[in-house]
Amino acid sequence: MRLIAFEHEGRAALGARLGEDVVTLADVVPGLPHDPVQALAALGLPEGAPALAARLEGAPRRPLKDVRLLPAVPRPGKVICIGLNYALHAKEGNNPIPDYPAVFFRGPTSLAAHGQALLRPKVSDKFDYEAELAIVIGRRARHLTEADALSCVAGYTCMNEGSIRDYQRKSAQWTMGKNFDRTGGLGPEIVTPDELPQGPNALRISSRLNGTTMQDSHTSDMIFSVPRILAILSEVMTLEPGDVIATGTPSGVGYARKPPVFMKAGDTVEIEVEGIGTLVNTVEDEG
Repeated sequence: MRLIAFEHEGRAALGARLGEDVVTLADVVPGLPHDPVQALAALGLPEGAPALAARLEGAPRRPLKDVRLLPAVPRPGKVICIGLNYALHAKEGNNPIPDYPAVFFRGPTSLAAHGQALLRPKVSDKFDYEAELAIVIGRRARHLTEADALSCVAGYTCMNEGSIRDYQRKSAQWTMGKNFDRTGGLGPEIVTPDELPQGPNALRISSRLNGTTMQDSHTSDMIFSVPRILAILSEVMTLEPGDVIATGTPSGVGYARKPPVFMKAGDTVEIEVEGIGTLVNTVEDEG
């Protein structure tokens, strides 16, 4: 299934996209909350996916064009980001290959929906793109092993983990450069694991800026695989439904180019992950 968070007539909901239409899941699952994060928790994904798919047959639909997309997970409880998870990306920034992942957090106000403009902040012109595969958690989990880690995954989506590079380097922590309002795209939809029989570490991932390919890699090149990331994180913290985990970006980012390339007002940036889709955002200057 392909799940979208959207707003219609002022109300947020979680829906299933069927072609150019959407089914509001609260209309077909008795008692399901409208709130997208609460709905994800109640659906019990991934185990609940077959039963949910069966409910979509003959369900009332509305045209996708009549709704406003929200970030794939609006206001997630946690946005956990993995840094330097592709060897060539670590090398292009003159960083050593890590033996333990760099972990940092983003706040929900840093996120933007598919089709929504990203904001280049007033205080910096060093707004960089980062193509990433993002994991969406479907059930509460702690102390996962690599063997059972994927059992907590509701699905996957695309992320542009946009970074303000000069602010990222103002301190040893990257937090400030990763949390400017509306600098990170998330979407367009959550794709459930059954749609990806090859698994999350067998996917091509790329970014394009104004139609020019900037990054082109494969999730098999990750230093820490998706199961390994989940096992490491759940050793420390409880993963909860609606949490988002950004798994790192491959080489080709703007700051490492000569000369550097940064996003600016009027640009269009696309993040494509095989089997999941393409996240598209324009860029505008902060007002």
